[in-house]
Amino acid sequence: MKNLQIYLILTGIMFVWGMNVSALKVIVGSFPPITITALRVFTAGISVFIILGLLKKVRMPSKVEWIYIVGGALLNVTGHHLFLGLGLTETSAVNGGLILGLGPLLTALMAILFLGRKLTFVRTLGFIFGGVGVTLTVLAGSKGITMISVGDFYVFLSILSQAISFIIISKAAKTLDPRLLTGYMLILGSIGLFVIGLWKEPAGLFQIGSGTAGLWSVFFASAIIATAMGHMLYNYAIGKTGPAEASIFLNLNTFFSLLAAAVFLGEQITPSHLLGLFFIVTGVIFGSGALEELMLKNRERKNAA
Repeated sequence: MKNLQIYLILTGIMFVWGMNVSALKVIVGSFPPITITALRVFTAGISVFIILGLLKKVRMPSKVEWIYIVGGALLNVTGHHLFLGLGLTETSAVNGGLILGLGPLLTALMAILFLGRKLTFVRTLGFIFGGVGVTLTVLAGSKGITMISVGDFYVFLSILSQAISFIIISKAAKTLDPRLLTGYMLILGSIGLFVIGLWKEPAGLFQIGSGTAGLWSVFFASAIIATAMGHMLYNYAIGKTGPAEASIFLNLNTFFSLLAAAVFLGEQITPSHLLGLFFIVTGVIFGSGALEELMLKNRERKNAA
């Protein structure tokens, strides 16, 4: 029963994150993308600290922890959200959601490159399937390689930046509560985004004043529910079920993002998108190590019995 509750939480998080891709598409299409992203992430960070303050989980980091926090903020927040905001102004929510589905696969690749994780045959197959899936996604409906959207490239950079940051975060989380780490990174990262926004969008703060009540409702829902609460609950679920089981649920994020783009934005889902989704999901399950870890645990249970 306890695991069922965690699985329901993970499914709910993936639903919210999938819907959030379409929400972000609306937000960055209605406001200056960098400025509004900075405000959204800052709002999420403040929300995290309010929640953790009520739980009495807030403390000052050590000097070493600050180094990890700054590095994580630059990659996981500033870089990730900057490229994601720019990318979704140039590509569809369907493509964006599919490319974001590569997160676990790229994270596994970073672990192999920087943490010395073993590259097995199964994981190699995963990387191949993931590459095929992304290729099908970005070429869906286009006339060839020259028609790949710059937005697709930006979204890919956003998820790559986040994947690299997980190497830093994994080291920081050994001594710092991941939820508190998330809060500090969101605040610092949003400041970096805001500075970039002042440079790239000097009139950004004046332009966001024209937003409707509906747009601001989407903004606060994205910041508080998807970014703040979503990341806190996901970190909690990892601690309860383990990274292998939790990473499998990330595939639902891609599915829900496709569904939201079709229902709320009226975007077309082509056979190439569905085929790309199949290869990406297969690549994530193989390449992230989730399949191997689950097989190992199943073998250990049988031997123990």
